[in-house]
Order: sequence, then C-alpha cells, then structure tokens
Amino acid sequence: MGTIAVLGAGKIGEALLSGLLSGGRSAEDLFFTERHPDRAAELQARYGITGVTVKEAAERADLLVVAVKPQDIDPVLADLAPVLRPESLVVSLCAGLPTSLFERRLPSGTPVVRVMPNTPMLVGEAMSAVSAGRYAGPEHVELVTELLSCVGKVVEVPESQQDAVTALSGSGPAYFFYLVEAMIDAGILLGLPRAVAERLIVQSAVGAAKMLDEGESHPVLLREAVTSPAGTTINAIRELEKHGVRAALLAAIEAARDRSVELGRAHED
Repeated sequence: MGTIAVLGAGKIGEALLSGLLSGGRSAEDLFFTERHPDRAAELQARYGITGVTVKEAAERADLLVVAVKPQDIDPVLADLAPVLRPESLVVSLCAGLPTSLFERRLPSGTPVVRVMPNTPMLVGEAMSAVSAGRYAGPEHVELVTELLSCVGKVVEVPESQQDAVTALSGSGPAYFFYLVEAMIDAGILLGLPRAVAERLIVQSAVGAAKMLDEGESHPVLLREAVTSPAGTTINAIRELEKHGVRAALLAAIEAARDRSVELGRAHED
C-alpha cells in the first residue's frame, strides 16, 4: 500500500490513522495535514505521525485520503493539483462530492475512489461504501477496501448509489442516537432515574445490534419474536404506527439523500 497521507485530521481522519496503526501500519508510513497547529501538535504527540502540508503530502504519499468537509474541498484541490504525482491514488471521504469533481480539478487520469464511511469508525466498527471513479480500476478498489477493513466493514457500490448510502449509513448512526435519546427520555417519564434508563437502553441497543449482526433472522422475525399477542410490545408498536414513525423515517432518509445530491451539485462547473 506504500505511504498514506490523510488530508484533514478531524474525527474521521484521526480514526482512520488510529485504525491503520492498530492494523500494523508503521507511523513512518503515515502523514496527515491539519490547518490548526495545536491540533497538529496533539496528533503528532499522540500517534507519532508526522504532520505535513498538502504539497508535502502529495510529494511523499502514494495514497492520499481526502477527509475534509465538502465546503472546504476547493482550497485542498487547488493546493493538490499542481503537485500531485501521476501514480498517486486519491480517496475521497467527502460526503456528496462525486469522483468527477476530483477528476476535473486534478491531473488528467488521476485514479479516484469515493468512500462513504460513518462515525463508528471511531470504535473500529465503521460501515464504508466504496465506488471507483473513471480512472480507478479493480486494483484500486481492492487497495481501498483493504485500507478501510482495519476500521470496520466495507461494501462496493456503483457511484450512482452513493447519495443513498450517505443518507442511509453515513447519517445512520445519528438516527440510532436520536432514537436512544428519545427512549431514555421515555424511561425518565416513566419514573426511572436517568442513569438507569440510559444503561437499560444502551445495553438493549448493543444486544439488539449483535443479534442483527450475528444471527440469520430477518429484522421482522426478530421483532415478531418479542411481540406477544395482546402484550406490551404490540401495544407500543401500534402507537408507533399510529404516529407515522415508519413514514417519518422514510421521509427523513429521503431528505438526507436529497441534501447529499445538493452538495455534489454545488461543485458542478
């Protein structure tokens, strides 16, 4: 895989660097860019990885991971374009930004792989979707899949599906956090101390996720197994359906998809 530079060492960038180190990569083969000096010094002290400029990253790294916010992409590409080596692979972790944007701004023929990760990367449990750009081949996708496997699971999708992936799994953890928050509030409403309600719900979420991940049953069957005739669960499900929770979730994810599309269109020439 050669040397790797992460351009933008925010939470996702740092999580990737940490995962690469945990996966056996040498700190000497890793670099990062960070515009805030205090943050750069903190990361260098914590991981022993060298902070560099974008120009230095392009000169020293074989694979460059762009992990900045979509609205910050223009200056990064402007700095990168004049110094990028022809053999370099560019990996974009920027939500909503198509590979065509990078291909237009960077030297002709630059291989680009688009990735939509999510924040469970911070605990080594990310779900990342990868898509090859025009000049990226199967070997590039394989390389990026290997890179991301150190921080979670990876699936390959056509780039046309990336906006849907962004809405579903990229933003997905926030939906679960929102639901857990609401359930903790419900526990407090029912008279439980906050700490007890939180422990009950968080462990229930962890257990349910493990059943989904390790079992062979469909979510419907798992839910039905908890839902006894005339019991407490079916009464709760009735209220969720009455209040349109399923429809609201569908609409919310569709709205997230539409916003991802808007982010990409904002950078069209």
